[in-house]
Amino acid sequence: MDLYLPKDFIINNLKCRTMKKLLFIAIAICFFAFEGISQEYKIVTIVESIVPMGVGRSRMIETKSEIDVSEITTERTDGKTSRQGNVSRKDLKADNFEETKLLNFYSAVGINFQNIASNDAIIAAKINELVSKGWKLAFVTSGVESDSGKDDGNGIFITRLFFVKD
Repeated sequence: MDLYLPKDFIINNLKCRTMKKLLFIAIAICFFAFEGISQEYKIVTIVESIVPMGVGRSRMIETKSEIDVSEITTERTDGKTSRQGNVSRKDLKADNFEETKLLNFYSAVGINFQNIASNDAIIAAKINELVSKGWKLAFVTSGVESDSGKDDGNGIFITRLFFVKD
């Protein structure tokens, strides 16, 4: 007994199988295309001195070195024994970085608002430079170790700018 299939059924069945193959190929292309996308990160650190009389040092630091973190990371298995003593401090230091001088928050007579405005302009120029190179400012974090009184002449305000590039 021959089974008769209408012509329309056969054509629709072929179209369906063709569409499934095309959909599978499209999904595979998308998967491999997105698999190749990676992100790169950059951190710019800003250290602004809050030491009176302008004796502190304020800087903006951008690392230019690549560091292989696997070479300076050790595994702990028991939580008590660390092999970090085997990691040399010189291996942790970035040799190549860019340093931009900034002004201190304090002058001889107190807070210097012109210095703060000048630092803002320098920091904004750095952000604009990196954005023009394809970096996006992802987030910012900051902290302060402030002057704790008459006998403490130390203090810094630190800000980290985290950039990402696709």
